[in-house]
Amino acid sequence: MSGTSLDGLDLASCVFSFESGRWAYKIEAAKTVAYSAVWKKRLAGAMDLTSIELLQLNRDFGRLMSKQVNEFIENLPVAPSLVASHGHTVFHQPANGITLQIGDGAIIAAETGITTVCDFRTLDVALGGQGAPLVPIGDRLLFSNARACLNLGGIANISFEQDGCRLAYDICPCNIPLNQLAGQLGMDYDENGSVAENANLDEALLKALNALSYYSQSFPKSLGMEWIQAQLNPLLVASASSAQDKLRTLVEHIAQQIADATKSLQCEADSEMLITGGGAFNRFLIERIQALVKINVHIPNTETIQFKEALVFAFLGLLRMRGAVNALASVTGAKHDSCGGSVYAGRAGAPDFMETL
Repeated sequence: MSGTSLDGLDLASCVFSFESGRWAYKIEAAKTVAYSAVWKKRLAGAMDLTSIELLQLNRDFGRLMSKQVNEFIENLPVAPSLVASHGHTVFHQPANGITLQIGDGAIIAAETGITTVCDFRTLDVALGGQGAPLVPIGDRLLFSNARACLNLGGIANISFEQDGCRLAYDICPCNIPLNQLAGQLGMDYDENGSVAENANLDEALLKALNALSYYSQSFPKSLGMEWIQAQLNPLLVASASSAQDKLRTLVEHIAQQIADATKSLQCEADSEMLITGGGAFNRFLIERIQALVKINVHIPNTETIQFKEALVFAFLGLLRMRGAVNALASVTGAKHDSCGGSVYAGRAGAPDFMETL
């Protein structure tokens, strides 16, 4: 899993079991491999490449992931039966029928010898869906105790059950613009939100951010880097405030949009919202969210915070190999539920893997 905030490549070794009508999971090992400055620059500039250059990046990134997978599994007690790779999103324009996650799955299968599932979003988009978020099927089947699941990644998204139906959507940008502003101050990110906490709120900028038309749209809906560059970044650039004050204002914007997104939730007194993703480590952001939402906030252990998305995409790969639904139309707005993902057989071949399911 490679997130849009460019934190690094997440790898997780996951074991799943199905007992008494419920799925269970265990993360046996996990790590994040930080991107080098060169790879950060290549991935950040992917949207501006020529078609040939993008194909070359797709190939090279597939080789990078293969190398990391091979090194990762050397220390595992049991070799994995399947690799499920989300890849790295370059384009996401569901309204135009376009979504692209790079990192060639054929190369991963060829260089690891392990059957690989990739390209999870394309089928849902072809069915008229947003292709995102896809994690809610994992929220429903693996994290059903939570009233809602909030992911604070490059983009903040939420998932919850309503009237027996799973609903989910992207709420607002999160770590992408926060990290961009931190970069202007010579930091990879604002640790604990300390810079934002000690800065001033720009009320005019906050009002402009909250007025963006996306927030008044009904869901299903999703966000991509293109929207951030076209809609949010110009507001930040136009503001005369310091980078510090922009950070403070963005934190408030994110917290307010999350509070708005949770207003409609019908919650019992002990209901909890599970928060994961890199933003869960941003102490000040969490404090502002807690102050504004009307649901109990639950921050899980570090492993779950960091690797929940990698865990769920491993699960989506398993569901794909079982021929089970791994994309919910109620979430994405597609014509119907689907079982998405391209499969490349490893040395043993997909049929051998299927016999173990």
